[in-house]
Amino acid sequence: MKRVFILKGLDCPNCSAKIEKEVGELDGVTSSTVNLMNQTLTVQAGTSVAASLLDTVTTIVHSHEPDVEVSEKQPEATAPVKKEEKAAVYNDEDKKRTIRLAVGAAVYAIGMALTVFAKLPTPAELAFLIVAYVILGWDVVWQAVKNITRGQVFDEHFLMSVSTIGAFAIGEYPEAVAVMLFYQVGEFFQSLAVKRSRKSISDLMDIRPDSATVKRNGVLQVVSPESVAVGEIIVVKPGEKIPLDGIVVDGESMLDTKALTGESVPKSIRKGDEALSGCINQSGLLTLKVTKSFGESTVSKIIDLVENASARKAPTENFITTFARYYTPVVVGMAAVLAIIPPLVLGGGWSEWLRRGFVFLIVSCPCALVISIPLTFFGGIGAASKRGVLVKGSNYLEALNKVSVVVFDKTGTLTKGVFEVANIIPAAGYQKEQVLEYAAQAESYSNHPIAKSILATYGKPIDQKQFSGFEEISGHGISVTVQGKKVLAGNSKLMESEKIAYAACDAAGTKFYVAADGSYVGCILIADEVKPDSKCAIAELKKIGVEKTVMLTGDDERIGKSVADELGLDAYYAQLLPDQKVEKLEMLDKQKRQGSKLAFVGDGINDAPVLARADVGIAMGGLGSDAAIEAADVVLMTDEPSKLVEAIDVAKATKRIVMQNIVIALGIKSVFLVLGALGMAGMWEAVFGDVGVTIIAVLNAMRILKK
Repeated sequence: MKRVFILKGLDCPNCSAKIEKEVGELDGVTSSTVNLMNQTLTVQAGTSVAASLLDTVTTIVHSHEPDVEVSEKQPEATAPVKKEEKAAVYNDEDKKRTIRLAVGAAVYAIGMALTVFAKLPTPAELAFLIVAYVILGWDVVWQAVKNITRGQVFDEHFLMSVSTIGAFAIGEYPEAVAVMLFYQVGEFFQSLAVKRSRKSISDLMDIRPDSATVKRNGVLQVVSPESVAVGEIIVVKPGEKIPLDGIVVDGESMLDTKALTGESVPKSIRKGDEALSGCINQSGLLTLKVTKSFGESTVSKIIDLVENASARKAPTENFITTFARYYTPVVVGMAAVLAIIPPLVLGGGWSEWLRRGFVFLIVSCPCALVISIPLTFFGGIGAASKRGVLVKGSNYLEALNKVSVVVFDKTGTLTKGVFEVANIIPAAGYQKEQVLEYAAQAESYSNHPIAKSILATYGKPIDQKQFSGFEEISGHGISVTVQGKKVLAGNSKLMESEKIAYAACDAAGTKFYVAADGSYVGCILIADEVKPDSKCAIAELKKIGVEKTVMLTGDDERIGKSVADELGLDAYYAQLLPDQKVEKLEMLDKQKRQGSKLAFVGDGINDAPVLARADVGIAMGGLGSDAAIEAADVVLMTDEPSKLVEAIDVAKATKRIVMQNIVIALGIKSVFLVLGALGMAGMWEAVFGDVGVTIIAVLNAMRILKK
């Protein structure tokens, strides 16, 4: 069974990884995932351990973060609830921490000043420094002691405690306090960075409605969106968020869709149009008929996608977590060897070699990596969301970096998916208007997209009372008698089966042939218009390193070739059924460069199998089907192919910052570790090698939020 726990106040990426690991190793637990952005722990466990799980989880969490409040998430209420006030980036706990750091730093500064200028005796100097150390570092030392009693020895608390207490032991008093002071400053800075990143994403996802105004028994009632059923009528006033997906039954307005799509231009909506939850009604009063329950609505799916994205970790994140787990014990062992073996072998000099060992310990702390790497991916998901691109996990964000082949569906992805009359080709002796009139009469009973396009182009009322003998011929077209004249409208098979001599049209598009009383009247060419930004998107993909672009379509060969040539695609495959699309995708997957990824972009329900099979499945989410969105790994909310370029751009920027931080952290630390071992770096240099590098890495990680 699934249990979700709220970890209020959890801000440390390193601690969250440890909590996730320890809970996952409990008997009866099959999976454990900490979502740092949402401050939740999701556990899949057997019923036998369910009763005691809350107490066990609380114990594990408090062993790492004593101040974190642990509670179990309750099901959503059915009554309207007041939205909780947003957590501030700088809260009361942070203020207390700031005061403690300021007081500790002041005591330290006073002690050092009196020592330098007033020649304070050593015992008095030591007293000032011990007081400052206790103020600044008592929690770190106490946490190290508690962890040791639980068998959790090798962590940052242990490293800081041993190195600073050791520094006191060898007479490096000022340096010991300075190390603890700057370590605490670095931890404080990290906490604020995580909160800022979380707030940035939360602000983008602040689209959850507080309530819905539903009409029941002729009376308007304000209720929780969760309690509104499909088919009920809701009213949305100007300035309110649309709480549930629905169809407009009355009114017209402009909608602010920025929270969903990243687009700042308002969208016009009127009777008969679909209204998506999460949009803001800007002007007129709207009356909607609800089409989806709250749990299935657009707003719920988006919130769920973004909030749970950090649960799917990138390979680099998992590597760093594993690396830190083994790295810390190894460097502690190396520090011990450095402090003990040389004086035993060379004789004497214990104080100097101990100092080198402590410097080695301070520099070796892996905070810069375990903090900045998750923070960068965390920010990358937020930056993508701001652009209207929802990435379901940092693993998919990292995979976008390696995409070498992009495969597109055609209809609704590269084209608008809206059929329009592109041309009317009359036979000799007929006018275009006659061809269109006959076709409109034949198609007046149909709801097919092609029929709708013909009727829209005709644009005149049709009196069906004059019709008789209507017959739909499966796979061919329609036969109907109009004022005693037999009209045939359909594809070439219909003309051939009725033995009508017709002029075949070679143009790309769907051909709709018309005949009357056995005589060929003409052809109507139906085309699906290419999206305005499709060609630009293909060109930009090639510029950023995509090696091959391919289109798969169920349309005929001519249409496929026409669209492929117009857009500059490298290859296309036409007349494909859904299962054949999967076969072609697997063929392309085998042909791709080793180590690279293949992405598929689609929107229809028939694309779901291909989306699931691709390395990265990308759904056109704004108008796409629910099945496609569920199967996809990335959702483009505006249905613009160019959004894929932006998604890859954010992914590459994220990966670039991650690699920079790895190089910065390991590079600088390696230099200072060597200098420390050779006695060429002291405690102050060690502080920079630890805290300084961490701050640089965190600042670098925060740059992704500005993308």
